[in-house]
Amino acid sequence: MSEFERVMRQLEQRPALVHPAEIIKLKQLIAEAGQGRRFILQAGECAERFIDCQSELITEKLKILLQMSLIATQGLRRPVVTLGRLAGQFGKPRSDELETRDSVTLPSYRGDIINGFEFSPAARRPDPHRMLDAYQCACATLNWIRALSDSGLTELTALRRWTLFKEKKASSVFQELQERIEEAVAFLQVWGGEKPSPTLLNRNPVFASHESLLLPYESALTRYSEDTSAYFNLGTHFLWLGERTRDLHGAHVEYLSGISNPLGIKVGPSMTPDELVALVRKLNPANEWGRITLITRLGHQRVADVLPRLIQAVQAEGLNLTWSCDPMHGNIVRMSDGLKTRYFDNIMAEVLVSQKVHHELGSWLGGLHLEITAEDVTECVGGDVGVSEDHLTLNYQSYCDPRLNYGQSLELMLRFCDSFKTLTQREVVSANSISPRRKELAPCTSV
Repeated sequence: MSEFERVMRQLEQRPALVHPAEIIKLKQLIAEAGQGRRFILQAGECAERFIDCQSELITEKLKILLQMSLIATQGLRRPVVTLGRLAGQFGKPRSDELETRDSVTLPSYRGDIINGFEFSPAARRPDPHRMLDAYQCACATLNWIRALSDSGLTELTALRRWTLFKEKKASSVFQELQERIEEAVAFLQVWGGEKPSPTLLNRNPVFASHESLLLPYESALTRYSEDTSAYFNLGTHFLWLGERTRDLHGAHVEYLSGISNPLGIKVGPSMTPDELVALVRKLNPANEWGRITLITRLGHQRVADVLPRLIQAVQAEGLNLTWSCDPMHGNIVRMSDGLKTRYFDNIMAEVLVSQKVHHELGSWLGGLHLEITAEDVTECVGGDVGVSEDHLTLNYQSYCDPRLNYGQSLELMLRFCDSFKTLTQREVVSANSISPRRKELAPCTSV
């Protein structure tokens, strides 16, 4: 028996990480988001790292997710479904199979679940045992998040005191944040009826999600539920299909069509309306609400042209699904030194134009899909925190794509909610309200 086969056998015998009842609950919540009664915040790491499987870092991830959810709840007047890119987002597709440095060529880094980031033959060799490490990290992350739900950390009195700032900064956004948190806490009756819930997580758990990329790992955690007579991936609650793996006749689509988890489909600018309809029908033949979330990642320059055709195709076919916007992956650029970044203004532009297009076509933008971190990284340029191009190398930690830092993430949510209020007051936001970046750089292909 090979090492790969031994690892697979071990994974197949490990306990499930989530329960089918949790998955079914999430599907119901996503259905309500698709019908305009809820909103989905899907956010987290570009690619999780094993070294970040620490209780303090997981706690900070939880804090920023819940702070953003609080702001959205108050600003959108809807309960928020908190869906983390966590406990499984250990793999990343790469544009290039190989990487060359100083005349040495090695396999590209594909995420900790496959190989190591260090540029050495030993680290870059794919190792099946890393799937066991990924399972352990996912298990520990979910366990700690569940423990926090009963620890008092999420009590409403504690939410008012939450801060992740290592240094106080003179920022209008940060000054406004405390007021918004206070307003959101006061508004929390929307979560539980007449009385606010004493803890946020008890009423709205943080669900886990990751890209369905490494099929051996996904299949090893796929189990049959006797209670529902259906197969579920019990390694996470929600899986999404990437731009590179959405071939209608490919292995990833075939696998996802056989499980009952709610699914996301990343929709890039190259996808035609006919391709989109065919893919949705393949993965959701019963046209079930909550099964499919379309996550558009079109880029700030294309969204106004491409998104209307996709929305109209879905409406014409009567497809029941939820719309989300990923403003991150269509807006990656490379600097002259090869470092990847994203400009906050471009990210914000795609969010607000998407929101405006949905509003004008009678559709509901039911979610945002973001790559964020609670740390004060300098990976994305712009925002009220004042990260400039010269700051990128000061604290660039991502192994893959650049993430919004704490301040940028909260600013995005504040501005999104303000735009929503404006739209609902019938004052349509113009695409020209966002100041374009002064110099345009060629977009970098990424999923």
